Amino acid sequence: MLTQLNIRNYAIVEQLDLELHNGMTVVSGETGAGKSIMLDALGLALGKRADSGTVRNGAERAEITADFDISQIPTARDWLIVQELNQDDQCILRRVVTAEGRSRCYINGTACPIAKVRQLGEYLIEIHGQHEHQRLLKKDHHRHLLDAFSGETRLVKQTRQQYKQWRLLDQKHKTLSQQNEEQAARVQLLSYQVEELETLQIQSGEFESLVSEQQTLANAGEIIQTGQQLLQITQDGEGGNCLNLLNQCQHLLSNMKAQSPSIRQTMEMLTSAQIQIEEASQEMNQYLGRVELNPERQLIVEDRLSSLFDLARKHRIAPEELSDHLSALQAELADLSMSDQELDALEQQAQLAQEGYYQLAERLSEVRERTARKLNKQVNKQLHDLGMPAANLDVQLTAYEKGQLNPNGLEEIEFLISTNKGQPARSLHKIASGGELSRISLAIQVITAQSASTPSLIFDEVDVGIGGAIAEVVGRLLRQLGGHSQVLCVTHQPQVASQGHQHLFVSKRAGKKHTHTQINMLSSDERVEEVARMLGGIDVTNTSREHAKEMLSITRPH
Repeated sequence: MLTQLNIRNYAIVEQLDLELHNGMTVVSGETGAGKSIMLDALGLALGKRADSGTVRNGAERAEITADFDISQIPTARDWLIVQELNQDDQCILRRVVTAEGRSRCYINGTACPIAKVRQLGEYLIEIHGQHEHQRLLKKDHHRHLLDAFSGETRLVKQTRQQYKQWRLLDQKHKTLSQQNEEQAARVQLLSYQVEELETLQIQSGEFESLVSEQQTLANAGEIIQTGQQLLQITQDGEGGNCLNLLNQCQHLLSNMKAQSPSIRQTMEMLTSAQIQIEEASQEMNQYLGRVELNPERQLIVEDRLSSLFDLARKHRIAPEELSDHLSALQAELADLSMSDQELDALEQQAQLAQEGYYQLAERLSEVRERTARKLNKQVNKQLHDLGMPAANLDVQLTAYEKGQLNPNGLEEIEFLISTNKGQPARSLHKIASGGELSRISLAIQVITAQSASTPSLIFDEVDVGIGGAIAEVVGRLLRQLGGHSQVLCVTHQPQVASQGHQHLFVSKRAGKKHTHTQINMLSSDERVEEVARMLGGIDVTNTSREHAKEMLSITRPH
């Protein structure tokens, strides 16, 4: 339940701190005093859209904090735990709106997106506005009311999720099984190209290796001749080869009659040169051992290279890219060419998902039929109490055409009404007048609210357009709701106000520069004065006071 509401610099409220209790709390005040300001501010805390106009003139920002006791709201506790925002049995919503129009939301001190705040708010409080009867003209709202009244919201959600699962699988199956001609042609082309490339059995890096081998085979004679000359110069030649000359240099240097760092460094460089020439000669000798004059192998390599070049030109790529190109074509072909077996498996999955949907939807239909009968009976009783003795509500369930799957179930739901005996039930917007629609809406709201999972219910001037004995009935109904839920009711009817367990009074005072609104909890004597004012207007008489005392004494516990 809502335990505390703190408002700072909102609209014409400078500062307001309210402690709220169980039962039915009525809110009243003079016209224009701002009776709905408290509810509007609470709406901001619950994620309603905000703008800079909500900030009190001259203030930098508006701030609203709503404190809830969620010890008896397991859905809210579980949601907070999943979101890692839990704080024992307390939930604090805070909303800050700057004069520039920027806004931030907090849940238990943690900044959160407004969508999360709205989602949490659905577990905490339910608001019934004075324009609720306008929503009653929409069929989608009829379905929502009936499903909420049934208490089977989980089944409704499961049905919708199962429909989405079936729809996803069914669309995927249709897309893959109804490939157009262009896709089929692409599959045919890819199959040909892959077969052509696979026939060559191209290996990764093969082209570069063949190019190197071809160059060696084509120049084998020249390579062998030049290599032999190089070996003659380095080590094999008689007398004047490099190694003999280096040995002579080392011998001359060692016979020098001098000790100098330059001589030592010269000797080290000559020794290093000798080692490198020996290694170069060995490397060249090994290489020449691998080079041979092989015209047959040269022809094979050149034919292979010719084939690779031809295929690369055909595919408009470089020869060295052929292997990677084959892998890419194979992957694309695999994606497009789903086997019949895989397609059948997908069709079976879609069929199972559809069967699962029908099982859930048929259970939901059974629940709706039972709930519709129950709702008809209870709403009609309330309509009779509200001065419409001949009224008869008929919650009609109309099945969709066979095979037409809908995320909301197997039937369309519409509230039909007959307001006179012998008159057939028709759509609300065709038969109900404005006053009748308000009472029909109120009866439905009160009945459905009794099964609401949220422990706090707000009724914002839902008694507009009624009075007298009917208003007294409305007051009793709301007080009855307050017996097991927290009810906040903004009203201008004394018959309703007198039924409250607590009474808040909204007043407005004008200063030199600003207008201020304040809300006070009324004492017993103050309640008498307020109900008397609501009965008689500005001038409160002793007669109206006595009448007010009588009305209040009826609802006070003895």
